[in-house]
Amino acid sequence: MAAPTAAPTTSTSIKPRLSFWQIWNMSFGFLGIQFGFALQNSNMSRIFETMGAKTDEIAFLWLAAPITGLLVQPVIGYLSDRTWSPRFGRRRPFFFVGAVLASLALVVMPNVTALWMAAGMLWILDSSINISMEPFRALVGDLLPSQQRTTGFGAQTFFIGVGAIVGSSLPWMFANWFGVSNTPEPGHISLSLKYAFYVGGLVFFSAVLWTILRTKEYPPENLAEFEAEKARTAGFANGLKESFEGIFHMPKTMQQLAVVQFFSWFALFSMWIYTTQAVTSHVFHTTDTSSALYNKGGDWVGVCFSVYNGLSAVVALLLPIIAKATSRRFTHMLALVAGGLGLISIYFIQDYHYILLSMVGVGIAWASILSVPYAMLAGALPSNKMGYYMGVFNFFIVIPQGAAGLILGPLTKHVFHDQPIYTLVMGGVSMIISGLLTLRVHDADDIRLPVEEPAETLGYDALAPANPQV
Repeated sequence: MAAPTAAPTTSTSIKPRLSFWQIWNMSFGFLGIQFGFALQNSNMSRIFETMGAKTDEIAFLWLAAPITGLLVQPVIGYLSDRTWSPRFGRRRPFFFVGAVLASLALVVMPNVTALWMAAGMLWILDSSINISMEPFRALVGDLLPSQQRTTGFGAQTFFIGVGAIVGSSLPWMFANWFGVSNTPEPGHISLSLKYAFYVGGLVFFSAVLWTILRTKEYPPENLAEFEAEKARTAGFANGLKESFEGIFHMPKTMQQLAVVQFFSWFALFSMWIYTTQAVTSHVFHTTDTSSALYNKGGDWVGVCFSVYNGLSAVVALLLPIIAKATSRRFTHMLALVAGGLGLISIYFIQDYHYILLSMVGVGIAWASILSVPYAMLAGALPSNKMGYYMGVFNFFIVIPQGAAGLILGPLTKHVFHDQPIYTLVMGGVSMIISGLLTLRVHDADDIRLPVEEPAETLGYDALAPANPQV
């Protein structure tokens, strides 16, 4: 069945206001989820290279992540929309399954002994994280009244920042604060990195379990109608079919944002895949994965990643102010240009400490990427298919990741002559392009634009204008 194209509808029921600690508890699981993502994003290329991967092979090995995301994210969103149990709720069963699998994968990952094992574990790890993560965005809309959703998404952003700061820095902390060795035997993973992944598995499971045990979900507003719809569209195959058909029935705003998302996430994956290789070769001047200097550079990349994530949590508080004074389109453009310039600036750095300044621009972009596109999308989405449309929108995160996996390796080898620093520069250019493309997005809630279609908001109001047109 094709995704509907009718104007969005919203519920007339009034959800009770939740206390600060209830919002805290329902968002706390994101700390564990982002902890796992931070360890994956800042260390997988290092693990691949340690297991013998060549520079031009690393991007291809990352393809496991977008392939699993392309399948898992929309289907999990579709299934969680159609799940209800009086005992277990709607989203919580997916939180739990994903947390168990992801925690086990984090423990196994640093013990791989071959390149194929590392690639396989990335496949499992990324799938498992997505199973837990996908329903978390929808949980805010499920439980919070519209006037509290700003706080709900703000709490998620806070935990994303905290989890990423600690997760990215943990290998460096073990090596520099606790004296754990970060120099392994050739072909082996350092002890400091192993300990970081072990802690990550524990934190992931514990944080998600906290949300599961301390969050109560509400039943569907019309249970009979819900059961009838679920029976009519039952089955994994139907869910997969609807999810992919959703790409061809996207609202106009979603189509425009899809292009912006492609270029911005292509830049991010360029950074996540090649920053370790670019920094160790261009700044630390080594490619020997068993050397102390290489592993010092690898640990420093983790610190840099924690800085941009930490900064993003602070910048997220400022973005609504800028958006109110200008527009969400201009705000997102400004942030993405800052991120692009940050990536490009790494080319000119020789003292590794100054890379932290480059991360300031990246942190500004990351804060905006996590929130502004969802805020602009709000007026174009039907409220009764929140998880489904969030899954479809995530296609435009995994598609650029797949493109990065296919083309960055050959480009780095044949065009950039095995110098990944130029891959980062290209990522910076891509992010600037995405910023400029933001200016053509129709934001239905922007009072500065003419209203093209009637639309209700879903409550992604963290960056809404002062007097939104609805």
